[in-house]
Amino acid sequence: MLVLGFESSCDETGVAMVQTRSQGVPELLAHALYSQIEMHQAYGGVVPELASRDHIRRVLPLTQEVLQGAGRSLEEVDVVAFTRGPGLAGALLVGAGVACALAAALGKPVLGVHHLEGHLLSPFLSEDPPEFPFVALLVSGGHTQLMRVDGVGRYELLGESIDDAAGEAFDKSAKLMGLAYPGGPALARLGDTGNPKAYALPRPLLHSGNLDFSFAGLKTAVLVQSQKMVAAAGAARFEDLPEQAHRDLAASTQAAIVEVLVKKSLTALKQTGLSRLVVAGGVGANRNLRTQLNAECAKRRVRVHYPELHLCTDNGAMIAMAAAMRLQSGLQQASTSYAFDVKPRWPLHSI
Repeated sequence: MLVLGFESSCDETGVAMVQTRSQGVPELLAHALYSQIEMHQAYGGVVPELASRDHIRRVLPLTQEVLQGAGRSLEEVDVVAFTRGPGLAGALLVGAGVACALAAALGKPVLGVHHLEGHLLSPFLSEDPPEFPFVALLVSGGHTQLMRVDGVGRYELLGESIDDAAGEAFDKSAKLMGLAYPGGPALARLGDTGNPKAYALPRPLLHSGNLDFSFAGLKTAVLVQSQKMVAAAGAARFEDLPEQAHRDLAASTQAAIVEVLVKKSLTALKQTGLSRLVVAGGVGANRNLRTQLNAECAKRRVRVHYPELHLCTDNGAMIAMAAAMRLQSGLQQASTSYAFDVKPRWPLHSI
């Protein structure tokens, strides 16, 4: 079975094709991705209307690229999948509309996919796919969650962000430091050359006794610390401080976020008794996070699985894979009803 998947939940347009196999996980045949980062940089963040318009421009050329890369034709597609939510409503509607129109034209069934389930199952696209059950740390954009995963569609929420997610903490802290959008990766790169112990920033909810996350207070602490540094140096603004000061605050911020993610993940593993951890989502590409998780999990004989680096951000491959795995497991059937809706807010544990 060939599944063609579309992702358009925010600022990346992704298209991919996967093929199910009689045994093992589906195989990725081809994928193509276009990022809108350069377009949104001028505004310091994603502009929803511009994102939607750009998805319209990119989706069909990317589809042609995927078909050529896979060496397949549209007529050979068995199921068309798309991101139904969560995400930006206008952006989601582009992918949903194109997918349902294409499926209707071909007379093929269509399937709406949960964006976070795509991230959750994206490590199955790697050369070292996990096995069920496992604990999943989802760190994608505005979401930070810990889940117990016993199989496709069998998800138990263990803890989640109650305000700012880890990705938001990276991005908002970076903006306070004057770093250009997208600030999270820039802060991480800057922090890799700084002193992570330079400033004592809080580790929110680290000892809360539960597995929830809260990073809004950390963002405030970064703002206060940057103001103190500016005042102490007699500077006009943070950007005027020496480069090393920038590096040290970035490193301290990154260290605070990573420590919370690592310790909460280890607590989830201990509470569930599981010995396998999956890390997925854009923040899962953070080198410092991977290094610390690998070291701590090795001490506990826990296997850690990640998606390939180029598949950490939003992409069509994870949507096609999630659809294929749901169909392959018999959990869900694709529909030949081409009326569609999108779900900008859609809790993963509710599907």
